[in-house]
Amino acid sequence: MDLFEYMREQQKETESPLASRLRPTTLDEVVGQQHIIGKDKLLYRAIKADKLSSIILYGPPGTGKTTLAKVIANTTSAEFLQINATSAGKKDMEEVITQAKNSRGMYGKKTILFIDEIHRFNKGQQDYLLPFVEDGTVILIGATTENPYFEVNGALLSRSIIFELRSLSKEDVKTLILRAVNNKEKGMGAYDAVIDGDALDFLADVSNGDARAALTAVELGILTTERSEDGKIHITLAVASECIQKRVVKYDKSGDNHYDTVSAFIKSMRGSDPDAAIYYLARMLYAGEDIKFISRRIMICAAEDVGNADPMALLVATSAAQAVERIGMPEAQIILAQAVAYVASAPKSNSAVTAISEAMEAVKHTMTAPVPVHLQDAHYKSSGKLGHGVGYLYAHDYPNHYVEQQYLPEGLTDKQFYRPSENGYEKQIQEYFHKIKGI
Repeated sequence: MDLFEYMREQQKETESPLASRLRPTTLDEVVGQQHIIGKDKLLYRAIKADKLSSIILYGPPGTGKTTLAKVIANTTSAEFLQINATSAGKKDMEEVITQAKNSRGMYGKKTILFIDEIHRFNKGQQDYLLPFVEDGTVILIGATTENPYFEVNGALLSRSIIFELRSLSKEDVKTLILRAVNNKEKGMGAYDAVIDGDALDFLADVSNGDARAALTAVELGILTTERSEDGKIHITLAVASECIQKRVVKYDKSGDNHYDTVSAFIKSMRGSDPDAAIYYLARMLYAGEDIKFISRRIMICAAEDVGNADPMALLVATSAAQAVERIGMPEAQIILAQAVAYVASAPKSNSAVTAISEAMEAVKHTMTAPVPVHLQDAHYKSSGKLGHGVGYLYAHDYPNHYVEQQYLPEGLTDKQFYRPSENGYEKQIQEYFHKIKGI
């Protein structure tokens, strides 16, 4: 490292955005993601032991994918190289591989290659990496906001472990905000700022698990707010709202909060009261609630509370969600009202909720139960010798396109997870089953 590079690194530490400066350097400083980096979890143990294999980190923006890669960089004895898929070309990749080969050949050191936004690589670029991942020239860490099963080469996926990062909880974001305000080394502690409780709650709520968005708002608030008479910088609710460019949602003067109104909105749709549901929709829109947030609530209600009693409800809700994003306000309120009226007026059933809940519980206790042999795939080479697929009855060869045979694994054959209700289209589903089964 020459003098100029050293100076650049020093400036980066003091002048880079707060979210970048506040990144943890050790696993114990990481907030959230305990489902993959808790002390008893595989990724934590692999990083601590410096025995990492190729991994793909998948999750929404601001959940810590790059942070985890930086922690690994600070923990490992291997060479750590980084490229961004949006700007890296073939020459960049060739240089990285050459450097990795030299490190391995001359010093016996492994190389960890972190590729941010790996889904941006085309098939040819991903194919180029494959042999070097396979022979251990590089240990790949890919980060992506897109589903890797659709966007990443299957061959690369098969050589990597996928870890899904979740949106940070409200409490996680609060922890990071307070760390940013009070930390004097990496954060804004030297500014002697304080954040009001309602501003803290608001930022943690509207950031929707995106730590970067919340920290950017905190930094902007501290840097642009005048000191009060007590000599401190106060981050109030008004300051927080302005800095994150989200309106404070106060639904009425009596102080009913955001969650009460959203709860009433959902319960009105579930309770088949379109008038009440549209009223609460209007209150949210009038207060400036995010239309994408509202449309997500409608989609969830359509699946959870209507289900197959009216399968069109989810289609209407999903179409409305797409339409409001394309059209925006004020016209989006008409689309949302249509979707709310439809979902609230539809016949109700939560049979799908019950079915998946009971099935998930059954899977938890019977994950190793073998698939019945006659249902197993008969297409791969050794399947014929093993008897896979033998005895399978093709439903379309039988009257009503139905034939009685075992589908569930042994020990679960008496289970019924999906029990259609008597409402709406589910009554027809019941009648259909009665007909084909001769009940």
